[in-house]
Amino acid sequence: MKKVLIATEKPFAAVAVEGIEKILKEAGYEVALLEKYSDPADFQRAVAGVDALIVRSDKVTKGIVDAAEKLQIVVRAGAGYDNLDLAACTGKNIVAMNTPGQNSNAVAELAVGMMIYMARNGMTPGTGSELKGKKLGIHAYGNVGKLVAALGKGFGMEIHAFDPFVDAETLAKDGVIPVDDPKTLYRTCHYVSLHIPANETTKKSVGYDLISSMPKGGVLINTARKEVIDEDGLLKALMERSDLKYAADVAPDGLSKMEASVGLRIFATSKKIGAETAEANINAGLAAARQIVAFFEKGDRQFQVNK
Repeated sequence: MKKVLIATEKPFAAVAVEGIEKILKEAGYEVALLEKYSDPADFQRAVAGVDALIVRSDKVTKGIVDAAEKLQIVVRAGAGYDNLDLAACTGKNIVAMNTPGQNSNAVAELAVGMMIYMARNGMTPGTGSELKGKKLGIHAYGNVGKLVAALGKGFGMEIHAFDPFVDAETLAKDGVIPVDDPKTLYRTCHYVSLHIPANETTKKSVGYDLISSMPKGGVLINTARKEVIDEDGLLKALMERSDLKYAADVAPDGLSKMEASVGLRIFATSKKIGAETAEANINAGLAAARQIVAFFEKGDRQFQVNK
């Protein structure tokens, strides 16, 4: 009998756990649950003897991988997977997966909510601005970017997008104006919604040059990863341009310094909350369970990220 461990320092909603267990038990698998643990050693002990692992933002380190002598698959319930040590997984022939698209709507709605929040000066008294008629740039037109674009259209915004992996014809069919490079995107758009992954190419790739080139009243929204922002360049741009604003779904390392310098023109959640909706919580968990069953029963590796 296959044994599956659900290891979540921050647990799934109870209804999600019930759904995950139902899917796995109907497949004939044993399910173990580790929730609200505070010591990584508890996680390390729990993975001994399991065949599959479901996590949220929990760090699957080399130590965890080494302790899981039977582990064949780990699924990160969510889109980002930088909490998985892919090299360690690959070294032990463990398939690592994510669940793309399951929390996309939650993140997209948060991005638009941040646009409104910044347009209305953090909901403080004073004259704000409207989204209607503004140009919205989508930096990476993936699952979330597409939804942000659709929501932006609903507000009457003109949508532009840059994504080297999406052809211009696809963008045009969606009513989106293709842009050839990031510089043009930032220079053109009043709002830019950032959705690039954090990797060796993209880390600190969005900094002073791009941000300071935005039109008057420019707002950068980051629901991706804080690592893609060059924080020194961001602060320099905000200090030089009193009309620029920045909102992020995870606080920059230098947030307190930035707040002291630019006040309400910067906003960040204290902890990443993009996927923190009941619906996304359930969708990602159920998808993870189904992917594990498909892997064991059919050899399905569709969402493998360590190919």
